[in-house]
Amino acid sequence: MQIEIVQGEAVTPHIADLARLRTEVFRAFPYLYEGSEAYEASYLATYAQSPESLFVLAIEEGRIVGASTGVPMTDASAVFRAPFAAGGIAPETVFYFGESVLLSSYRGRGLGVRFFEEREAYARRLGRFDWCAFCAVERPKDHPMRPADYMPLDDFWGRRGYAHRADLRLLLAWQDIDEERETEKPMSFWLKAAR
Repeated sequence: MQIEIVQGEAVTPHIADLARLRTEVFRAFPYLYEGSEAYEASYLATYAQSPESLFVLAIEEGRIVGASTGVPMTDASAVFRAPFAAGGIAPETVFYFGESVLLSSYRGRGLGVRFFEEREAYARRLGRFDWCAFCAVERPKDHPMRPADYMPLDDFWGRRGYAHRADLRLLLAWQDIDEERETEKPMSFWLKAAR
């Protein structure tokens, strides 16, 4: 397994592969995302425009099997900045972890921990952030598509030092795999001191 770190526009050659990976991984619970590779490529291109964006790529035999992203919150979409501004946390003090995606057959090998370590170290190197933060979808425990063996990641995130901030919330719309149109889903943030 090779871990490659790229920043800003250097990710451009990988965007198509990352779009496919994101579309595949996010179809599973809890996201249940009926996405398109075209949309994902467009989304990833916005990260590439930030010179301080970070991509941590897990590559095996030339294929990207996992990826994790980060970007200064000031370069993230306004919908992600708004809860911080409303909650009295200046967005310029936050480094935002966009997501981590990993094919299921590669889970349990420490890559999730590595993704967090790399993004946290990068935020510290930039030297101007008070917080590292990421956002997670909230699904009801009795959701009809929740697998019987589903294990929420709350404990994993807690062991990494992140605290759930239910007061930092947003609604984000996407189409679930069992829906005919987009609907809004509640999401909330998890934070950890960056220093």
